[in-house]
Amino acid sequence: MGMVGGGRGAFIGAVHRMAAAIDGQIELVCGAFSSDAEKSRLSGEDLFLPADRVYGSYAEMIEKEKALPANERMDFVSIVTPNHVHFPPAKMALENGFHVVCDKPLCFNMEEAHELAQLVKDTGLIFALTHNYTGYPMVKHAKQMIANGTLGEVRKIVVEYPQGWLSTKLEDSEQKQASWRTDPSKSGIAGSIGDIGTHAENLAEYISGLQIKELCADLSTFVPGRQLDDDGNVLLRFNNGAKGLLFCSQIAVGEENNLRIRIYGTKAAVEWRQQDPNDLVVRHLDQPMQVLRTGVGDLAAAAQAHTRLPAGHPEGYLEAFASIYRNFAKHVQARLSGEEVDPVYDFPTVEDGVRGMQFIYKVVESGQSDDKWTTFE
Repeated sequence: MGMVGGGRGAFIGAVHRMAAAIDGQIELVCGAFSSDAEKSRLSGEDLFLPADRVYGSYAEMIEKEKALPANERMDFVSIVTPNHVHFPPAKMALENGFHVVCDKPLCFNMEEAHELAQLVKDTGLIFALTHNYTGYPMVKHAKQMIANGTLGEVRKIVVEYPQGWLSTKLEDSEQKQASWRTDPSKSGIAGSIGDIGTHAENLAEYISGLQIKELCADLSTFVPGRQLDDDGNVLLRFNNGAKGLLFCSQIAVGEENNLRIRIYGTKAAVEWRQQDPNDLVVRHLDQPMQVLRTGVGDLAAAAQAHTRLPAGHPEGYLEAFASIYRNFAKHVQARLSGEEVDPVYDFPTVEDGVRGMQFIYKVVESGQSDDKWTTFE
């Protein structure tokens, strides 16, 4: 793995490195860790990388790595920069024959999203998007329950992602994460919707197997002087006729990362919370409520394939993140060996990224419109 971004002072880069290392399938061999060449060099020293594999720019890294023998060069690029710096290194990596793992959302705007999707199609290279919440074992089990018809026909989906960390104008301090996420020149056209609303959208579609068909959005910016939304409420219509509600907020005081989803069918319902990830609550029409647990009982094959620890040990954020990297690695290894990969080892793709970008644009469009419903194409 070669990394773009994630140097000193960054948050998500360290998460990616830890997640990639958990299963022992991926080694960090090089990086361009900052647009500041000296900061990149120092970050490489922190990670004990050889000086000649630490680069001053992503372009230098891709060019010099491509020139190395096949058994020495990086196999893929991991992009862990703010949104506005996703597209250029992803495009260059694909054009030079490297697979890509990219943080979400996919890129800065829809034009970039469509170009990346076309590049992936044209090159046949592997592209993963780190919607990491899809990697939890009980998320996999809930998805399989719905696919098996255990819930019957899905009628209603309620998904929420409240945080409280931006309840004040934190971006006016030196808090790096707040400053770029609230800056439209770096984050794009949306704030909370792009940052965490896309996680909720992706999780709802992933577990249910459905797609959003129409939406009606109400976006707000509660903190005075903030340029992007910090709260969003979206009514959803799915392609099977189900109705839904998505809300995300970064001004919900006291909330941490309380991602929660409830899916109601004609026979049963499921509920999953990211802050209690080992539990999957199942409610039936005519039976007592059940709480299924990670590592206990006859769970779906995909859930078992994503369970690393004995029952009772929390399978958390890093492990779910690691599942994206491990599954991606399996696909890269299979490409090199000419083998097939078991479909339980899935991961979000560039197509999921395009849908996430379209979701952002359609929510903003709906929030600014007097029309009640906006078509999600």
